[in-house]
Amino acid sequence: MSHRQILEALSGLLLAMFVAMLSSTVVSNALPRIVSDLHGSQTGYTWVVVATLLAMTATTPIWGKLADLFSKKLLVQVALLIYIAGSVAAALAPSMGVLIGARVVQGLGVGGLTALVQVVLATIVSPRERGRYSGYLGAVFALATVSGPLIGGVIVDSALGWRGCFFVGLPFAVIAFFLLQKTLHLPVVKRAVDIDYAGATLIVAGVSTLLIWVSLAGNDFAWGSATSAALVVLGLVLLAAAVYVEARVAKDPIIPLHLFRDRTITLATIASIMVGVAMFGSTVYLSQYFQTARGMSPTHAGLMSIAMVGGLFVSSIFSGRIITATGRWKRFLVGGMVLVVAGLALLGTIDEKTNLAEVGLFMAILGVGMGMTMQNLVLAVQNNVAMSEMGSASAVVAFFRSMGGSIGVSALGALLSHQVAGKVTSALQAMGIATDSTESHSIPDLSTLPEPVRAVFETAFGQSFGELFLVAAPFALIALVCVILIKEVPLRTSNIEEIAETSPEVAAEIHPAVVKAEAVR
Repeated sequence: MSHRQILEALSGLLLAMFVAMLSSTVVSNALPRIVSDLHGSQTGYTWVVVATLLAMTATTPIWGKLADLFSKKLLVQVALLIYIAGSVAAALAPSMGVLIGARVVQGLGVGGLTALVQVVLATIVSPRERGRYSGYLGAVFALATVSGPLIGGVIVDSALGWRGCFFVGLPFAVIAFFLLQKTLHLPVVKRAVDIDYAGATLIVAGVSTLLIWVSLAGNDFAWGSATSAALVVLGLVLLAAAVYVEARVAKDPIIPLHLFRDRTITLATIASIMVGVAMFGSTVYLSQYFQTARGMSPTHAGLMSIAMVGGLFVSSIFSGRIITATGRWKRFLVGGMVLVVAGLALLGTIDEKTNLAEVGLFMAILGVGMGMTMQNLVLAVQNNVAMSEMGSASAVVAFFRSMGGSIGVSALGALLSHQVAGKVTSALQAMGIATDSTESHSIPDLSTLPEPVRAVFETAFGQSFGELFLVAAPFALIALVCVILIKEVPLRTSNIEEIAETSPEVAAEIHPAVVKAEAVR
């Protein structure tokens, strides 16, 4: 395929990726207002984010497996329809419970979009050229991340209110659906279908149980209570059963465990988990920092995100082009993770009084590191697997990165709630103001509070956010060690030869001349 043909094929996919990223970023600046309007708590704030991440995490391997079995274009379109249904339900939600349920449906669609875009890209572009087009994905990711908070902030501050944030992605999703129908044409490799429903169910149940424990322990029940122990044991038993099913029972497992015999895949998987914990787990709360610790409006908080996402945009584009030109990718993974560790450590020093220019600089450093890291971890794995397992391998990396993000958001959200509640309670008691645990765990509308009480909340949130980033930094350091240990393999320059070996009839449809050359050789 020529560069123009690839871009035409990717146009609908890139728009679908924009929709997927927008669903998370557009709501970020609206969350404090949503939780306040629906009378939620810090735990509710956390679960509006975790619900989408968890559904995305649990279904990513399933979408990846389906991509190895069915039409990839049809699957992307189905994911878009699921996303649309979840968005409408979220926009009309009358309570926190309904909103969290609607976000689960959104997550099902987003999981399909994020996994399938990577799979389709790996199908039509060789590993050597993939760095270039991964840069485009990174740019779309950055654009959605930049525009999302800005759009969300403006909508929340307008007459539309926060519900408009869930409607804004719908036109893009509809356009992406029809654009895919017109521009994306892929051969379908037909294989016997044997979907691992048992493995998928056990994975979802095990991960969900542990995340419920992490987010509720310490607030709704004690860490050392019988409830806490029961959730931990249940979660571990379910995950152990999932491993057994994947290894011994499933004919076509959701997560092929033999992939982990490859050192690159194993290290990239561990790094993806740590990256998810560190980056997703901490950056999702940046908007809350600007609104609760600095008293900014949603629009102003959205503008502050430009520093981080601008760095991500620039580094993803330039690193992708250099990788395509040289075929060397490890230096960007290592350099990116060094910057991520540095950015998180620097953000660990912030509080409610830190100069905003310094905060912006720290965010830019983190953004540059993220842009050099996220897409290239997937690229390293895709370069090491057979085309027949490209969907599963790509989805495995995305799955564990999302799982790390779910764990990070849940654990750091629980830590934030605990830290803020402790600081607020002690400060208000020192002022002679009585309070209860419900009030100290809530996210109030700061503009309605008396000035002394408002200052207490701003100080508590400001100090707690710094502690949050310090906790996230060691996880990024573990990811850095894993990346250093990954062996760099030069990027393949073509997919056709391998397709000719595994699926000659498909290769003949794509490029008959290459198949003839292979036969002669």
